[in-house]
This record gives sequence, structure tokens and C-alpha cells, in this order.
Amino acid sequence: MSNRNPTHATRRRTLGFMLASALTVFATPLFAAEGDDSTLKFPGEAPAHRVVYQLNKADPEYQQHVLFSVGAMLRKYGDDVRIVVVAIGPGIHTLAKKPQRPVSEELKAKIRSLSEYGVEFHACGNTMKSLKWTDADMLPFAKVVEVGASDLMELQEQGYAYISW
Repeated sequence: MSNRNPTHATRRRTLGFMLASALTVFATPLFAAEGDDSTLKFPGEAPAHRVVYQLNKADPEYQQHVLFSVGAMLRKYGDDVRIVVVAIGPGIHTLAKKPQRPVSEELKAKIRSLSEYGVEFHACGNTMKSLKWTDADMLPFAKVVEVGASDLMELQEQGYAYISW
């Protein structure tokens, strides 16, 4: 007659199965194949990709194309990309609470949605001065920078890929 308790053996097998399953589930991203974009990201870890877009025209079709590209980058890279859109010149109206040029509700909704997904929108303070606007005239998520052109340059110096139409 064996000294082993069948209940303990069942528990050991169950715990062993659970441990093996947990290791498989949690370790898989750590050992992803080379070239696989499913690597594990930790909170606060810098994204591998950085891109800055210039938004400098009032043309609605142009603005839609820029924002579509921003969305495509988010879909492709998820939280592994940091995206900044710098609005200068006539493009500044897209970030204004009360734009002086036509900005469709659809475009406003896209910009608001992209900001909620972590896209940063920078507003050119130089352009704002020429329009006699202050920070209070801009959407709450817009970050006012002193000079939009210098912001574009400085972001590129920090390794951001520069996208312009």
C-alpha cells in the first residue's frame, strides 16, 4: 500500500499544469521571434519610434490626409510610437476653440480622438501672436510652443522622423 495521498498527487499535477500554462502565456512575448513587433512594453518605457508631422495648410483635404496618416501610424505601432503634430501658419486653426478658417466637425473630432490616444498637438506661438490669440484660445490638449518651426527642428534633432506634405 502506498503512503501517497491521491488528493496531494492531483493537486501537484494541477499546480504543475497551471504553472506550465502561466509560463507559456507570460513568457511568450519575452521570447518573440526576431522581427516580431509583439515585444513586451513596460509602463514608462520609451517607444521605439518617434515621428513629427507638420500641419501648415488650411486645405481640408490636406488636413484629412495628414490625420489619416497619423491614425495609420497609431494602428501600425500602437504604444510603440510617439507622435507629435505641429500646427503652424494656416494649420493652426485646427487647434483653435474658435477657428477663423473653416474646420469641419469631423476634423475636430478626429483631432480630439487622436489626442486621447496620446498624439501630441503643438500650436505655434508665433502664429498665434500674429492672430492675437492666447493659450485660452486653443483646445485644452494643445501645447503652445514658442516657434513652431523651431519645434520641428528640435524634435528632429531628438531623433523624430519628419513628415510633411
